Amino acid sequence: MGERKGTNLYYPPDYNPKVGGLNKFMGTHALRERARKLHLGILIIRFEMPYNIWCDGCGNHIGMGVRYNAEKKKVGMYYSTPVYQFRMKCHLCNNHFEIKTDPANLDYVIVSGARRQENRWDPTQNEQVVPETKQTSRRLFDDAMFKLEHGEGDKGQAKKVAPALGRLASLRDSIWRDDYAANCALRKKFRECKSEMTAKEDRDAAVRARTSLDIPLLPEDDEDSKMASLLSLKPAQSIAERMNQTRQEIIHRPALHSCTGVSSAFLGVRAMKQLSESSLSRDSLGITVRGDTHQQTTTTTAAAEKNSLVSQDYDSSSSDGNS
Repeated sequence: MGERKGTNLYYPPDYNPKVGGLNKFMGTHALRERARKLHLGILIIRFEMPYNIWCDGCGNHIGMGVRYNAEKKKVGMYYSTPVYQFRMKCHLCNNHFEIKTDPANLDYVIVSGARRQENRWDPTQNEQVVPETKQTSRRLFDDAMFKLEHGEGDKGQAKKVAPALGRLASLRDSIWRDDYAANCALRKKFRECKSEMTAKEDRDAAVRARTSLDIPLLPEDDEDSKMASLLSLKPAQSIAERMNQTRQEIIHRPALHSCTGVSSAFLGVRAMKQLSESSLSRDSLGITVRGDTHQQTTTTTAAAEKNSLVSQDYDSSSSDGNS
């Protein structure tokens, strides 16, 4: 954008081509604000993070590929290759970190302000095929004997891993030889999983609508289902049982409330029933039925026994007083 402004747009009336270009005449640089520190050997560029790092200022993670406006300057040479250093500010805090190039190892090195997220490993530990190092490449190019030995070693390594490669090839052929069948199996499994997920979403939506909830539901667990069944809210008695119990209480309730008013306030239904049966019997009230000679005889006998007991108590009390 900067160079277009100097070549294709406005030229002032006092412009003199003998002075030089338009930027030189106006006292500006073609890179505009990017060259504001050019007198210090610093150029503002757009730098892309080469790998994942951790910021030392705020401790946040900065992913690979995040771009910054960085100050680029030359700090040295590696043979004929210049070494550049980039200084940029974290977008999450006020911390600055610096990264420089490493031409010897074809990498970047963090100078200060951050640390690299270490997720590297040695590929030889995983038996991966790795390219040759520079020292090995030079020896292969210069030393014929080393090249021969290196070739023999590669052949031995190939023979060593041949059985494993054969097993992998046979396993691949057994699964993917018939592409149509494998594709059908995968699609069938995908449809089953999709139908299960759809049914689960419908059940969860029904539960949320029934309970007036608006939260995601976790999968069901056997222990949770068992606990929920134990904590289910069910009445101790049904409506029919409760009505039958109320009817029995009304039937066995005493007719005369005056005799059992106090007891009914403090005793239960069973105790009140026993009290009413004992206190409101025919014998205790002296009620006789006409024509019932057995009942009349029993009443007369009970009255005689009561009179005898009273007379006996009176005689005994009199004798005690005389003595």
